[in-house]
Amino acid sequence: MINVPNILTIFRFFLVPTYLIVYFSDAPSKLYWSVAIILLAGITDVVDGYLARRYNLITEIGSLLDPLADKLMIIAVFLSLLITHKISLWAAFAVFLRDISMILYSTLFHLKGKKTIPANVMGKLTTVLFYVALFALLFSVTGAQTFLWFVIGLSYLTTLIYFVLIRSANKNDSP
Repeated sequence: MINVPNILTIFRFFLVPTYLIVYFSDAPSKLYWSVAIILLAGITDVVDGYLARRYNLITEIGSLLDPLADKLMIIAVFLSLLITHKISLWAAFAVFLRDISMILYSTLFHLKGKKTIPANVMGKLTTVLFYVALFALLFSVTGAQTFLWFVIGLSYLTTLIYFVLIRSANKNDSP
């Protein structure tokens, strides 16, 4: 079902290539424009979640696409940081492995007609902390690498909790 929250989520998908184009451009203030695009993605994420909950506009497709849009933006930013040597290959691999497995797992469950669950508080906190780490890395803040590894560890714990919750939500269904 197409509604305002879902339109905002779809808009976030378009922000992913926009970010990459701007980040790798020769524009004079490309770093600031890149950060503005990331912030716009974050703001639209908050707004679409608020509208969906406030006006009971939560849809199955929105529950699937919303975290996918978040993960694709994070993957794009991490990819840009890897290419520009602001993060190590190991950090990028850890993030890509986690996000790609979550995308595949959620998609598989959705395609099998199983229940998916919206992000919980831990998932939202992890996303916010990833953005803090990304901004710190983009602006080369001291300690950003250490903070990133803390967030990566937290993200794996959050992922484990998500997998347990989604399996629990589907425990009465056939495997």
